[in-house]
Amino acid sequence: MIKQSDIERLHRFAKGLSNREEDQYIYAFFSENEENREFKQYILQKFDEYVKSDLDEVYDLSYLLDRIHHIIHKNGSRQKPTMVKRIYQWYSIAAAVLLIPILIAGGIWITEQSRKETIVSEIPMTSVLFAPMGSRISFSLPDGTEGWLNSGSSLKYTVPFASTRQVTLMGEAWFDVAHDSNHPFEIAAGQSKVKVLGTKFNLNAYPDEKYVEVVLEEGKVEFTVPGRTSPIEMKPDERLVFKDGAININKTEAAKYAAWKEGKLVFRGDSMAEVARRIERWYNVEVELVDRELENYVIRGTFHDDSLEEVFRYLSMTSPIRYRITDRKMLADGTWQKQKILLYKK
Repeated sequence: MIKQSDIERLHRFAKGLSNREEDQYIYAFFSENEENREFKQYILQKFDEYVKSDLDEVYDLSYLLDRIHHIIHKNGSRQKPTMVKRIYQWYSIAAAVLLIPILIAGGIWITEQSRKETIVSEIPMTSVLFAPMGSRISFSLPDGTEGWLNSGSSLKYTVPFASTRQVTLMGEAWFDVAHDSNHPFEIAAGQSKVKVLGTKFNLNAYPDEKYVEVVLEEGKVEFTVPGRTSPIEMKPDERLVFKDGAININKTEAAKYAAWKEGKLVFRGDSMAEVARRIERWYNVEVELVDRELENYVIRGTFHDDSLEEVFRYLSMTSPIRYRITDRKMLADGTWQKQKILLYKK
């Protein structure tokens, strides 16, 4: 029998009122009850209640759908694939349960509008996609453009979108832009702008790193910055870096810069300083180069969903470095500081 306390926790979680400890409890609860017949019947019962409920009832479930979307993608970028798969399966059911009344209500609304032959104008709304630190998420925009957001990144756009196709990026994203010759796709990143018709490329524009990097995989893009009278046109397998007012372009292996969306950390002759920055974002940790000589060390390697410990163990075996991982500590306000890794020269 499902405990009343578990039902209450589920309701709190659904309403967005649960704390971190309760969230972890719910994740484990779904995983442990994968074969629980009674629990499945409970889910199906809730499903039937939504289907048979009054269609005039207003369902304000956007907060919960956002929560489910975030949890699925956040856990999808981490270790323990078995548990993630189980949680994903259960939340797919939960998402379907929630979406059915919305879809039905939407169908009724469309039918009603057609019957009345009423033209409804769309009110502009701003939408923001966000990938929390230590995670990556996939996204689809209203025009058919698809992509990925890397750790600590955000993408902002306005709906209706198809006629303007303008977004603002803070962080890193990979884009597969839907072709539309009549409506170019424009990305604002700091003071720079990237303009495309249909192409695949990676754009890195974290504000704290004070540079913009564009790596073109296929197609064509135009890069513009204030002070230039004409845009710079890039070709496939080119890497453009805009830093301190200067623009540098060189040939590169584009796939290396998009590997992060597949759960891979790829270093091809990168400096230790750059490696440290990327590891910080990837694992949501702090990396300190205690010996400054390490900054210019060149690192090569590929890591596919490896743990933080495994990454530094490999680096210490192949490079003249040693490391120490410190434990996280609780701060006075109840939050936890980031895990810190100290790097020393051997």
